[in-house]
Amino acid sequence: MIFEERQVEKNNFSVRAALLFGLMILGLIAVLVQVFALQVSGYSDYQLAALNNKNYAVPVQSLRGEIYDRNGNVLVKNQPTYDLITRPNLIVDIDSFIEKIKPVISLSEKEISRYKKLQKDKAFANKELVLKKDLSAEEISRFQVRSFNFQNAFIAQRFRRVSDYPNIFSHVLGYTSRIDSDFESMPEIPRSHWKDVELKYAHGLIKGQSGLEEEYEDHLRGQHGQRIFEMNARGQLIQSLSFTQPKKGLDLYTHLDISAQKSAAKFLGNRKGAVVAIDLESGGINVLYSSPTYSINELSNGMSENNFQTLINNSDKPFFNRAVQGRYPPASTIKPAIGMYGLSNNIVNWDFEIEDPGFFTLPETGRVFRGWRKGGHGKVNMHKAFLVSSNTYFTSLAYQADIIDLSNYLSSFGFGKKVCKDCFAEDPAFVPSPEWKYSIMNKGWVKGDTVNLGIGQGYLVSTPMQLANYAAILATKGQYIQPSLASADNQKKSLKIWQDEKISNSDWKKMHEALLGVIESDYGTARSIRNLKEFQVAGKSGTAELVSLDSKEAYQDVRTSELLRDHSIIIAFGPMPNPRYAVSVVIENGESGGAVAGPVAIEVLKSLINE
Repeated sequence: MIFEERQVEKNNFSVRAALLFGLMILGLIAVLVQVFALQVSGYSDYQLAALNNKNYAVPVQSLRGEIYDRNGNVLVKNQPTYDLITRPNLIVDIDSFIEKIKPVISLSEKEISRYKKLQKDKAFANKELVLKKDLSAEEISRFQVRSFNFQNAFIAQRFRRVSDYPNIFSHVLGYTSRIDSDFESMPEIPRSHWKDVELKYAHGLIKGQSGLEEEYEDHLRGQHGQRIFEMNARGQLIQSLSFTQPKKGLDLYTHLDISAQKSAAKFLGNRKGAVVAIDLESGGINVLYSSPTYSINELSNGMSENNFQTLINNSDKPFFNRAVQGRYPPASTIKPAIGMYGLSNNIVNWDFEIEDPGFFTLPETGRVFRGWRKGGHGKVNMHKAFLVSSNTYFTSLAYQADIIDLSNYLSSFGFGKKVCKDCFAEDPAFVPSPEWKYSIMNKGWVKGDTVNLGIGQGYLVSTPMQLANYAAILATKGQYIQPSLASADNQKKSLKIWQDEKISNSDWKKMHEALLGVIESDYGTARSIRNLKEFQVAGKSGTAELVSLDSKEAYQDVRTSELLRDHSIIIAFGPMPNPRYAVSVVIENGESGGAVAGPVAIEVLKSLINE
């Protein structure tokens, strides 16, 4: 009995011990849970946040390379400017901040509105933003004295592009703009692409938008530096981690010539047109001028919206680069190429003569193509045909041409092609063909089209750049260097050979004599300019008709409208007999090629030759 009681007691103790041990285990688990809560959960709330800190890269603007003319004169340089930068994410009350800073920094309503709009954009929440660009010296002084009141704002140095010749080189140099301007005008940029844009936006980086500034962007831009900041999960900048120094862009040495460019601008005046001049030894483009112009300084550094719209809406199209984009009938300047085609295909030779009655009649239809001189020029061979610019001679020649062969021959001179190595947005212009006419007009090619082509009229159009390139081919007897504007590291001279084995050295010599006679002889069509210089010049003038008329008398009514007057054109090269420079001039609605465009060409050549 006693044994049984003791056994029961023993069993009860075991149960109680097990229960107590269980309770102790449970207590221990509770303690461990609490410790875990304190250590692990607390860590996730506080210390894990540190793991979410990110490195924030801020680009530092590099200096763009400067641009020089061929004599080492600066065409475009960097000028320091100063912007007011803010950290909007750290500004609690934007309105209060703006009211506080307005007595220090002059702010327009447009600047304020723009800033507030961007400040609210989540894409810019943790970025630095420009509040005001191009601070004055007075504004900088006032801010520096009171900077302790504006802990979340600072002044940063930027650089803008400035030229001492902002108008005469506007089209060839081109302009730059801050990337931020582009961003504001392109709200369609997807959010996935904002990262790069917003950094560039915030820090005032600039980019070439046209001309040499755009064409050589990679060469001029340099390498942007950067600052690396540590930024916490709340978007606050904690500390600066590193700084990489920006590298200045490479300078660009061009073939442009300030003196000759000034001559082109001076003698073209306020007329619409273009001038291109090429150094035959280097292939360098010494002059590329288009009129009217605009100021690249104003456009690069903050032209007002009103002024910009005025330029955009100007009927004279000042942004249009006529030198490489203007399309003009080459008129009589094409006749040397037509003559060489005739020689190459045994249609004519230098002694071949025709009677020029002042017109050519198309046998198929009886259509009459009239020359510029009533009554014609009598008997003319090729030499005389060049001097007096006989339309009858060259329409007769073109009539016997195969249009496909003739189109290809003109293309070999660079017509219908981009001929400049580094011209911005060059237009290839156009050489017509039967296929083109049918596809565009649903009409077949007729002999009258070919005849018109023979005198540089009809569908054929060219640019002043192409005309200068063509003049260079004629001047060098087919061995020339592809035209270029600059001499960058990656730019090498490219010798071009215009090759027609059927054109002999004797033909080239006679061609030079004939084109010399156009200006230097007593009855050359451009003789009016021969006394304007001290050296001999060869060339060919042209008058591009905008309206087809049957007589000179009818033209007198047409010319009452300035916009319907003929274009004045000339190509020229000199000094002869060993030419160094070739030039083309186009003056819209200028009428006589020799008398109007000729003097401009001579003055440009004088600037280059007498330098």
